[in-house]
Amino acid sequence: MSVIEVPQNSPFGRDNLPYGVFSVAGGAPRVGTRLGDTVVDLSVVLDDPVFAAPSLNPFMAQGPARWAQVRESISAIVAGDLPDNALHPVGGVRLHLPIEVGDYVDFYASEHHASNLGRLFRPDAEPLMPNWKHLPVGYHGRSGTVVVSGTGIVRPCGQRKAPDETTPSFGPSQRLDIEAELGFVVGAGSGLGDRIGVDTFAEHVFGAVLVNDWSARDLQAWEYVPLGPHLGKSFATSVSPWVVPLAALQAARVPLPGQDPQPLPYLRGSQDWGLDVDLVVRWNGEEVSRPPYKDMYWSPAQMLAHLTVNGAATRTGDLFASGTISGPGKHQRGAFIELTWGGREPVTVHGEQRSFLQDGDEVTISATAPGPNDTRIGFGEVTGTILPAR
Repeated sequence: MSVIEVPQNSPFGRDNLPYGVFSVAGGAPRVGTRLGDTVVDLSVVLDDPVFAAPSLNPFMAQGPARWAQVRESISAIVAGDLPDNALHPVGGVRLHLPIEVGDYVDFYASEHHASNLGRLFRPDAEPLMPNWKHLPVGYHGRSGTVVVSGTGIVRPCGQRKAPDETTPSFGPSQRLDIEAELGFVVGAGSGLGDRIGVDTFAEHVFGAVLVNDWSARDLQAWEYVPLGPHLGKSFATSVSPWVVPLAALQAARVPLPGQDPQPLPYLRGSQDWGLDVDLVVRWNGEEVSRPPYKDMYWSPAQMLAHLTVNGAATRTGDLFASGTISGPGKHQRGAFIELTWGGREPVTVHGEQRSFLQDGDEVTISATAPGPNDTRIGFGEVTGTILPAR
């Protein structure tokens, strides 16, 4: 039996207790939580077969009352002696995709990001489209290409057409980009024809992950009119391996920056679900941006309400993401197309002027949020390395 020693100021203290799926050499994937630098095997300490599953889906499907009960039990258990066969150093385990992704929807909820792209793509028009402040704009992505942090990202190929070309060509993307985002995991789904209200968000959403929605800007620019993103987005979306439960983010909740005009009634609620989450983007190990989630215009509760207002069903494991997180400052932009202003204002990475991703580049996004009693809640990291086109 052992007691877990938690390093001082660890973002994985008892106020966090995120869920993930891990395996050790020769063992099957199963559910664990992280305390400090230790992964705790929940199938051992809770003696419940639901945690011996290779994903969080069976547990998440049990609903919010069960989530609260298990979190309370884990918090009490990890404060005392734990069996040695349940404890593993985080550096000695393999972390897997924590959920079986049902559907994936990506939103476009940052006014700063949307305005910047509007100025880049439509310099002689209003930055925001007429609908943008009336509804959370989004598109339906591809769940089968959601991958866990550490998975290599193959440079995508597709059609491209530069403004000075008369016809398109085919080949590897030359303007490969990132999008630093926060994603939300549906635990308890809703039926076809039903709606999830803004104030019932926490009854359905289990927790949050970091997301890098890789984007091929040259493929996207040629294909997105009139139906929106397709091949420029569908090749890969990376997520962090730890799912931070909503219960761990209560101290991070803040009001939204302000919505004008007032949203339609189905997008209004009495609960604030703005979140004070600070992200850091590192390009080949060098910090290039610090996007602030608290500046997002639309809340995740509004995103889910809009996603289901037409009666669309949701399922355990559905993932929806915020879209690129950007703040008002240049150093707060969460996509390289913004950060380098379409490539015209390169940033310096290890002494080299860079605009878009080259083969071999590695991007890591990390994040923390306020916890109780001046603690910090960590999301871990989502990392990906660019591999050559095939």
